[in-house]
Amino acid sequence: MTDERDDASSRIDRRRLFRGAAALAVGGFGARAVLAQTPSETGRASPAPGSPDAELAASKELDEQTGRVLRWAGRDPADWVRARAGADHNVVIVGAGHSGLSISYALRRKGVGKVDVIDRAGPGQAGIWRTVARMHQLRTPKTMAPGPEGGNVALSFRAWYETLHGPAAFDALDRIPRLAWADYLTWFQQVTDTKVRYGTRLVEIEPQGDLLRLHLESGGVARVETTRKLVLANGYGGAGGPEIPDVLRGLPTKVWTHSTGEIPLDTLRGKVVGIIGAGSNAFDAAGVSLEAGAAEVHMFNRRPYVEYQGQPALAPPRPPVPPVDRGYPNVLELSYELPDAMRWRNFLLGERRVASVPIDSLERAVAFKNFHIYLSTSLTDAALAGNGKVTAKAGGKTMRFDHLIAGTGYRIDLAAQPELARIHDKIALWSDRYKPAAGEENAGGGRHPYLGAGFEFLPREPTGAEYLRNIHCFNLAGELSFGIPVGDVPSMVDHPRLVSAIARDLYLDSLDAAAHERYINAPLVPSDPAPYQRAVEGQAKAVA
Repeated sequence: MTDERDDASSRIDRRRLFRGAAALAVGGFGARAVLAQTPSETGRASPAPGSPDAELAASKELDEQTGRVLRWAGRDPADWVRARAGADHNVVIVGAGHSGLSISYALRRKGVGKVDVIDRAGPGQAGIWRTVARMHQLRTPKTMAPGPEGGNVALSFRAWYETLHGPAAFDALDRIPRLAWADYLTWFQQVTDTKVRYGTRLVEIEPQGDLLRLHLESGGVARVETTRKLVLANGYGGAGGPEIPDVLRGLPTKVWTHSTGEIPLDTLRGKVVGIIGAGSNAFDAAGVSLEAGAAEVHMFNRRPYVEYQGQPALAPPRPPVPPVDRGYPNVLELSYELPDAMRWRNFLLGERRVASVPIDSLERAVAFKNFHIYLSTSLTDAALAGNGKVTAKAGGKTMRFDHLIAGTGYRIDLAAQPELARIHDKIALWSDRYKPAAGEENAGGGRHPYLGAGFEFLPREPTGAEYLRNIHCFNLAGELSFGIPVGDVPSMVDHPRLVSAIARDLYLDSLDAAAHERYINAPLVPSDPAPYQRAVEGQAKAVA
């Protein structure tokens, strides 16, 4: 098996690369001087591609290029947000993945100070890219959506990758390699000087007037902090958790794993694995299980086909380009503006079609002769058998497995999120605000929160619980309201909308009507004429 870490995107000496990146400070934009001359200036031959000298030269070039452009961008604007008594923070962002880092940086560039980022994971483990993500490449096109850079192309993945590997290397990419994306996010955090409190978990949200008291836990120590705004950028798992199929609920967890968890790959060699589901996560789980030496992998798909994206060697005709109200990449951020009926029906279509599987993920598993797909087939009647094995029925046939993996995605259920225990029943859901037409009912859709235009929770009742508008839900629970899987890479197109909404609220909350009136009505005091007095030829007489 070829380790992903052996590919060209991962051969960088990361300590050497990030040592230079860490020297950049966005607050002062004073990148360290890079004194090394280029080969053309010294007359020396260029180092061999891929050699340590070439990697070091690329790292220095990246430091110099990024520092120069950040300097041109100027210092962060001054913090204009008026201090609020009793508030420790203006904004707390839960989650330090690509969304949390990008939103924090964008708020700073907007002039919003006292922004804090927390993540329950340790350094280098935030997000999914080094943990439960198992694909070789991101599932989105490499140029489809803006990234965390917030309009500063010097901070984009493309600038980072091309500086290290050259433009031809980027052009040759099909999609962004997963581990390269993880490395890029580490670099982005360091060059933007985004501070993260790792190992910090949000336990509970307690309203205190229009402020939010956050009960946190870090290193086993509990503490309470207050914030004016809270952003839940905690990914797909922050809206209800993994969807566990009923067939597994009666089994001990030692014999099954959800694809969002840690699959025990070191125990699967020579074993029989069953996979429930046929989406992207399911195929990635199949791929790593087969690469780990599983004797057989059996995938069970309740649908009669597998939906995939990409161009195989013999491609069947693909569906036509969707109408604009299905969401073009260039206008994804406008999907919220669609009427409720269109947003609801778009969600229903997504439920029917499910997310398509990248063709490389499909081919990764199909390449193994011991991989088998069962269409229009569900597993039922799972039970423990002898020797720690599991039996289950598939289409009337009893099969035996050593381990089962659920590739069944996530559910939306705010009541299942511990941190929302005190407030979830006050949040408006789609079932509270929209009545589907006959035949278009969907209980799962009804559990999605009905979000405001800035991703904020809305109160279920006409009066009360106004504090909910200060909680911005930038995770999968926003999918129905905004038409895309919020928190995924393509949803970064909506970061400006979120940042503007937070800034607007803080701006209006900072207004002081009395101080404004005093300022407007204060008598104008002429400036000292000394700088121009010598040039004055005379003074006009006052008109009678």
